[in-house]
Amino acid sequence: MHATTPEREEISRLQKRHGRALRLATLVDAGVDCVPLPGAGHTLVRWQQLAAVAAHDLSLVKLFEGHTDALAILAELHGPAPVTGERWATWCAEPPDARVTFESNGARAGVQLHGTKSWCSGAASVTHAVVSGWNAAGEACLAAVALDQPGVTVTDQGWHAVGMAGSGSVDVRFDGAEAVQLGVPGDYTRRAGFWHGGAGVAACWYGGACGIALMTRERSRGASEPHRLAHLGAIDVALSGAAALLREAAHWIDAQPDADAHGVALRVRLGVERAAEVVMHHAGRAVGAGPLCRDARFAQAMADLPVFLRQSHAERDLAALGIHLLDTKAPLWTL
Repeated sequence: MHATTPEREEISRLQKRHGRALRLATLVDAGVDCVPLPGAGHTLVRWQQLAAVAAHDLSLVKLFEGHTDALAILAELHGPAPVTGERWATWCAEPPDARVTFESNGARAGVQLHGTKSWCSGAASVTHAVVSGWNAAGEACLAAVALDQPGVTVTDQGWHAVGMAGSGSVDVRFDGAEAVQLGVPGDYTRRAGFWHGGAGVAACWYGGACGIALMTRERSRGASEPHRLAHLGAIDVALSGAAALLREAAHWIDAQPDADAHGVALRVRLGVERAAEVVMHHAGRAVGAGPLCRDARFAQAMADLPVFLRQSHAERDLAALGIHLLDTKAPLWTL
């Protein structure tokens, strides 16, 4: 568990001013979202801010990460410049039963959106979104859409979990909503920033695990029971390894921002996922049932993090990393 960072101090200051339940609008209005773009030389600073918000509230960082990811996508694909105070989301999940189609409206880069989008985090609290979909040729596309217009319906459907309930990840229906296409078909996953953003999600997982670890540490002060102290030690080992992975990945991305970061992102995501699972295992065993039942913040974090971690594709990602390793010509696993 590391010393207090400037990022955590800023979140603590906002918490004291606005109360425990910070909102995305609070962070945006305070300029907390003014973080470096990934691959611009300060990727670790970006991830430190994500981790600081995550340690405070995982549902909040889900919205904050989506907002900052949208800003990075707009910058990389030369989309419309965001206006001060706008709150953006990134809605690019593609389940087979919920697809949005793009239909040209005749204007340059202008499209109309049709269909239902699932997993729309923060739908009731954001003003704009970057949305993925498909054109008439069946090509994957991306568009920027304002949500305060006819043809956009935010539903109350699509989310039943206790974990991450605060993210408000519901279905949104588009019925001819006007939008601006970003880039050309295929740009969303083809651009270098796709995997930079994927690795950034791991910083959120890391921050969430740190929040649980810090609460476990506070509850362990003065403890002499050796097993509780052993659990705390195991938490430190897991988080220290995850932090090293994140720092190495950030340095790699900044050193070669246009390179394919697929393997780097998979490794850091899987490593942090494993560390977070270790933290939750040991935290629960260290503190027992009391905080899980009587400490609302601890209980919520322990419910939120497993749901958030399922953005990982588990064994599919492990297999993808294995394929990457077989194709890698550079030396592996050297110190």
